[in-house]
Amino acid sequence: GLPVVGDDIKSQVGATIVHRTLARLFADRGVKMLRTSQLNVGGNMDFFNMLERERLESKKISKTNAVTSIMDHELPADDVYIGPSDYVPWLTDRKWAHIRVEGQAFGDVPLNLELKLEVWDSPNSAGIVIDAVRCCKLALNHGIAGQLDGPSSYLMKSPMNQRPDHLAREATESFIADHSRSADAAERARDAAVDAAQNKSAVADA
Repeated sequence: GLPVVGDDIKSQVGATIVHRTLARLFADRGVKMLRTSQLNVGGNMDFFNMLERERLESKKISKTNAVTSIMDHELPADDVYIGPSDYVPWLTDRKWAHIRVEGQAFGDVPLNLELKLEVWDSPNSAGIVIDAVRCCKLALNHGIAGQLDGPSSYLMKSPMNQRPDHLAREATESFIADHSRSADAAERARDAAVDAAQNKSAVADA
């Protein structure tokens, strides 16, 4: 079998990770999120392909689940909109994300937040792809197949196991630390340990 790392890349600092962080911040600071939206526009082939409504729908589901999974309460479907909105050719590889979060703070007073994120889309994902490939290589070196739980939840929007990003990072770092040596290096270390034990036994017998 082969190792698998999630579905739909979570960019280095993209709209999804920013939106997740805001949702977690509201919850941690006791602000009840009432509604939220995220509108993305871009000019690369990813956005062009999403002019086909079927492609857009799957992307929208992925982005929505990535954010709502981190919330401490469920929002009505009509109060959440997260997804690509349109293709703007002159943006080329740039991506603009407009995020608005509306909440209720202490005393039931409104607390609203708006931001605009501008990134170059491809480089923003490239480092994540490299990390995913490295994790898969570590898994291959050790004969591991199937989903890589930590890397999937840290690097992708739609893993089997959604978890807060700081926990996903800890799980990923643990996976890397546990498997950082190649299988050959690990085997050589085991052989060296066996040889050392045998030599020690031979000396003792002499």
